[in-house]
Amino acid sequence: MSIVISVIIPANNEGAYIGQCLAALLDSDPVPGHALELVVVANGCTDDTVKVARRYQMATSERGWTLKVLDLAEGSKVKALNAGDVAAIGRYRIYLDADVRVSRPLLGQLVAELATDAPRYATGTPLIERSESRLTRIYARFWQNVPFNRSQAPGFGLFAVNAAGRARWAKFPDIIADDTFVRLQFAPSERSQIAACYTWPMVEGLGRLVRVRRRQDKGTREIAKRFPDLLQNEDKARPDILALAKADPWGFAVYGIVILLVRMGQPFSGKEWSRGR
Repeated sequence: MSIVISVIIPANNEGAYIGQCLAALLDSDPVPGHALELVVVANGCTDDTVKVARRYQMATSERGWTLKVLDLAEGSKVKALNAGDVAAIGRYRIYLDADVRVSRPLLGQLVAELATDAPRYATGTPLIERSESRLTRIYARFWQNVPFNRSQAPGFGLFAVNAAGRARWAKFPDIIADDTFVRLQFAPSERSQIAACYTWPMVEGLGRLVRVRRRQDKGTREIAKRFPDLLQNEDKARPDILALAKADPWGFAVYGIVILLVRMGQPFSGKEWSRGR
């Protein structure tokens, strides 16, 4: 009997991206002795996310896998994650953003890391998708070298746990930084970053970068306030600002402008959270 791998994908108005996300998963290398269960949790969608996701039903069945598409009325990533967990049956849980594309060997390498009775957390090696905005490309180049992204398995956009790892928490709490909340359930020695990559997009333009960074910072503060005990599992090194600035002065300047605008509370038009498509 096959061991099930559940991939839980919250999706809010991701009609333009959910197809390529599912197509990449379906193009994955086989994982012997395992079957894949895809759980797309559309939440508060006003576009064709559900319709596009359901188009992959036949292709999923042809691989001997399962596709479940849930359609929730309310737009909430946390509620989508919890609904996906209820619907999923897999021993291994992979939580994946709807705009991420996995590489072919990623599933097999994740399972290899999680195949133990001890609690484990694993993620892949992120590749930042080339942005249309030159400013975003400069920001992304510098951002990839900040301490968080050099820490043990940062896990943004994609993280996975085994059954013992998933037992570390009950439901996802109502928080912004769900990925940080899960990562800090595990000590650095319990976290792994595999070699297989996944492609992760960054938002376009200064205004959106500021909004997203403001939200990220708010999520970090929320974790520190509500779950202070988890901070013992943080492993970020202190940044060598001078070295980073010398290595990439333009990146440092753009990154600094974003941080400055975040701290100034500089308003930008548009809603507080936007992927900026």
